[in-house]
Amino acid sequence: MRPEAALVDVLDDVVGVVGTEVTLVGRLPGGFDVGALRVQLAGQASAVLKAWPRVRANQLDEALRTQRVVEHMRGRGYPTPACLGVGATTAHVWHLMDFVDATPAPELTPSLVGQLIEITELQAGQATEPYDHWSYAWRLATGKESGQDLAPNLSRAVAELPRQSSAVSSLVDRVRHVCADAPPPPEAPDMVHADFKPDNVLVRNGRVVAVVDIGNAGSGTRATDLTTLQWHTFQTPQLDGARTRLRTRILELVGWEAAAVLTATQILVQLEWPIRHGNHDVVPAVVERAHRALDELIALR
Repeated sequence: MRPEAALVDVLDDVVGVVGTEVTLVGRLPGGFDVGALRVQLAGQASAVLKAWPRVRANQLDEALRTQRVVEHMRGRGYPTPACLGVGATTAHVWHLMDFVDATPAPELTPSLVGQLIEITELQAGQATEPYDHWSYAWRLATGKESGQDLAPNLSRAVAELPRQSSAVSSLVDRVRHVCADAPPPPEAPDMVHADFKPDNVLVRNGRVVAVVDIGNAGSGTRATDLTTLQWHTFQTPQLDGARTRLRTRILELVGWEAAAVLTATQILVQLEWPIRHGNHDVVPAVVERAHRALDELIALR
């Protein structure tokens, strides 16, 4: 289907679900295939429409799960935009969210890290959907029970990583060794955002006003999101103190072995992404950061 035809089909379906006229305002950064679109609902404020190719039988169910997580967490004061509608055409699954007039964090600061740590505390004990990111992280990091995956394609790609280069192979071996004796996690009590990075944090005047792109949210430990955030504190020495604060909180929440599993998972995902997209020039920097993250964690064992 041509992108123009897909756009018309998706917009028509949105109208049928939300029951009001929808006008396309323009495209926004991000999104897949059809992309992220800013739209106007008749008589209402702007909204953001995102659509994904429909490639799995349960994809609409996944979008509905996201809607339930959003509604539940907003009721707890979590700053994520309201979900205005979810639907599917024969080719795409879409969701419609409130538009937030703010910008993605251009970079992390100690103040933003502190605010985000406070926001993750709202996730404590709020698991409402059986979509366990913590158990998945253990399977990905240890290479055990790999058939029981939230994302089988990612697991298969991670299994192929050692073939990329000797440096990547050595790093994967180190990750597996660090996690070799880690037991499976006992429970998944918290809501997990699962993509808690600066791009998904909207700020205004130095304050966090929204956390977006919650589409893969599920259950697990909020330490997962703190570990993702920690990965993005290596860019500048000004964030060394913030990284120490994050690591301390992660260890308080889950202990050293589980922290190693979460760190290893972050490393493997960060390796797989540029390799999958052919951005091999950034892999050496990822490998260097990964070893530094492991060094810092092992020093606290």
